[in-house]
Amino acid sequence: MKHLILCSFLLLALSGTAQMNTQNVVLVTLDGMRWQEVFGGAVDTLLNDKRYVEDTTELQHQFYAPTAIGRRARLLPWIWSVMATEGQLYGNRAYGNQVNVSNGFWFSYPGYNEILTGQADPRINSNNKVDNPNVTVLEWLHQQPGFSGRVAAFGSWDVFPYIINEKRSGIPVNAGFRQAPSPGLSDKEVLLNTLQPQIPSPWSTVRLDAFTHHYALEYLRKNHPRVTYIAYGETDDFAHDGRYDHYLYSARQTDAFLQELWTYLQQDPVYAGTTTLLITTDHGRGTSPKDQWRGHGVDYAGSDAIWMAVIGPDTPARGEMKTPGQWWQNQVAATVARLLGFEYVPTSGLAVDEMIRY
Repeated sequence: MKHLILCSFLLLALSGTAQMNTQNVVLVTLDGMRWQEVFGGAVDTLLNDKRYVEDTTELQHQFYAPTAIGRRARLLPWIWSVMATEGQLYGNRAYGNQVNVSNGFWFSYPGYNEILTGQADPRINSNNKVDNPNVTVLEWLHQQPGFSGRVAAFGSWDVFPYIINEKRSGIPVNAGFRQAPSPGLSDKEVLLNTLQPQIPSPWSTVRLDAFTHHYALEYLRKNHPRVTYIAYGETDDFAHDGRYDHYLYSARQTDAFLQELWTYLQQDPVYAGTTTLLITTDHGRGTSPKDQWRGHGVDYAGSDAIWMAVIGPDTPARGEMKTPGQWWQNQVAATVARLLGFEYVPTSGLAVDEMIRY
């Protein structure tokens, strides 16, 4: 009888009915946002380098503080005032708390595939617009009872429809320079659709994050998806451009977007108290010599180092994780599923147990 009871319990857990307070998950990525700035704020040697900064005096005024704790609070005030007190942050290597990619490429498509599928795939070896042969956790959840038509994705980079394989998955993906589809547009969506082609992006394949953010926020308000993926992109592209000032400004603006998103999630009766927000990045950036911060990939030492953050009703409020340990990018997908009460099987990365209160 004891064995029968145990087997019944395990089957219940694997069936996707494990009881969690989390009923909805918002997964967010900040493309190419370094752990160094997340945990240490603006880097002095870059802050004062006129090759990468237009106005060093103004940037000092906005982002400098004598300590790393002060600098990071100026750069990411919401993360360090809210997530650091009510959630968890992983990846400060000063404490031996490490998060890494497991893929061997250290750039975007391989990173996003690893985040969304829970495993590295050597076939994903470029940023080309090729449909992902792997089923992402978004697609897998979309197939589960209660989730069909309740999963959506938004991204600034125009490769996301291929990463998520929208044709096969059936998940709506608003990415690149796409607009909100008719009919039934809200006034805000009409305005966004009007403004987006009128405000040029510095890049041909990446729109400004403000459009990604507000399209996503309006979709949340109108449709209340249970799983939403939002992929901001500016930090990576400004870094590639060698604009450390714009990289910092964009990071702080994204922090403000996260504040607006979390505030909305706590006020909407569908999401309040039932939603977990999980944040990470697709890759790191180089560190040494100094100008390596602009790039990433296997030729840029340290660009496999990333970070994660989480806040929600099932996450113990442990703040900045200072215990030495190793976590991996491939653990994100299983963690998203576990928070929703599912065991995501097609993955090599296990859920981050520390993020979840059982």
